[in-house]
Parts: sequence; C-alpha cells; structure tokens
Amino acid sequence: MKIMVAIKRVVDYAVKIRIKSDKTGVETANVKMSMNPFCEIALEEALRMKESGVASEVIAVSMGPSQCVDTLRTGLAMGVDRAIHVDAPSTLYPLTVAEETLN
Repeated sequence: MKIMVAIKRVVDYAVKIRIKSDKTGVETANVKMSMNPFCEIALEEALRMKESGVASEVIAVSMGPSQCVDTLRTGLAMGVDRAIHVDAPSTLYPLTVAEETLN
C-alpha cells in the first residue's frame, strides 16, 4: 500500500499573526513559513505505518507557489520517499481546492 499525505505551507506557529493594513488577509511578506502542524502529524503517522510494514511508500503532495518546495524538502528530510509539487501561482483557498478535486 502507498500512502499519500497532503501537506500545506502555513505561517509558522511561533510567529505572531498580523493583519494587512487594508484588512484583506494575513501579512505573509517576510514571515517565517513552515509545514502545518496537523500535516506534520499525519506525515509522521504515515512514516510510522511504513516502518511497521503496513505501507510500502509514503508520498508527500503540496499545492501552491514555488516556495512550497521548501515544505516538501522538510517532508523528504523526515523520511518521505517521494514529493510532488503542484504549481499554483495564484492564491489557493481550501474550498476552491476541494471543489476542483471533486470535479
């Protein structure tokens, strides 16, 4: 069995979030980004399953701009076998991604 884990690049949990001055979103310029902690937990569990022999391969997938590659490299350093980056230069919203996945 192969396990695919979707991982997301988010603002680091230790960084204090700031709202943009025009109130259109969160300030992400010059802010440390990291893997979503919940995605990291899922990735660790998938790697445990591989170590126990339940799975043969763990694949990490991330959608977003080219900076997502850094998050995928973190997954590779954790022990992931392969990483796939789906390039999406525009802003992705969870609902949009879910709707496109279902279609």
